[in-house]
Amino acid sequence: MIDPRVKYRHVQCFLEVARRRSLVKAADALSITQPAVSKTLKELEDILEVRLFERSRKGVSLTQFGEVFLHYAGASLAALKQGLDSVAQARMSGESYLNVGVLPSVAARIVPDAVQTFQSESVETTLTLITGPNTFLLSRLRVGELDLVVGRLADPEQMAGLSFAHLYSESVSFVVRRGHPLLYEKSGDLGRIADFPVLYPTKEAIIRPYIERLLITHGITRLPKRVETISNSFGRTYTLDTDAVWIISSGVVSRDIAAGELVELPLETSETTGPVGLTTRADAPPTPALLMFQSALRASAEKMSIHL
Repeated sequence: MIDPRVKYRHVQCFLEVARRRSLVKAADALSITQPAVSKTLKELEDILEVRLFERSRKGVSLTQFGEVFLHYAGASLAALKQGLDSVAQARMSGESYLNVGVLPSVAARIVPDAVQTFQSESVETTLTLITGPNTFLLSRLRVGELDLVVGRLADPEQMAGLSFAHLYSESVSFVVRRGHPLLYEKSGDLGRIADFPVLYPTKEAIIRPYIERLLITHGITRLPKRVETISNSFGRTYTLDTDAVWIISSGVVSRDIAAGELVELPLETSETTGPVGLTTRADAPPTPALLMFQSALRASAEKMSIHL
């Protein structure tokens, strides 16, 4: 944590003196008096409890502590300037474009709120949202067709050259319509789902390995009435109209469950929990628009966790 007593004027004054090796020349450059420079440096040295400069008739020279502070102070001021310039550029450069891939679970859960927050800023950015299987989205991210993918962390072999930042963790839900026969059973036997139509994720879905491991753990190796799909609209309609059991990421159906339209079966699914976050190209510097949208997503995820 930065000591709150250290102010921008302290760093600016230190860097100017270090650059010019003269209190007089630094004072002229900063348009202040030499005593003011001396006072500012004395304040900084008192805060740090070290001497930063050696004073002599020939001028000033950095101490070892001063050399260390110069390295980090210069970098921090340059980063601050870059941040200010980036914000100014974002506000003045006109319309920009941001292409984001989102898994269906986050498309329904945190992205709508994040988009509202992002659009409330006065930056003209055309935001394109693309949904699809994780492998498809990551392939487009890797070649630069997407700027960001929001979803579950992929397997290590798919993450080469990519960077992941965690937002929250999410499990898989087994959901049914209201009044479904399984809701009246108290056994909690996962194997009973095999007696009903089951909507199951396709091979491209990132949650499929989690589900397969869970079912095998419970001795379920066959689902005779299985329908594989990644269509959320079909899954929702079919589940509401039939006795199907829909196996899906909890984020996709969280609003339906909250509204009472779909009901989650009381099954233990914690082993299907996986990290959800932001995946970007490790070698691509973020644009101001991307930084702002990432910030909006983090805020949305934090808001969601508060209400869980």
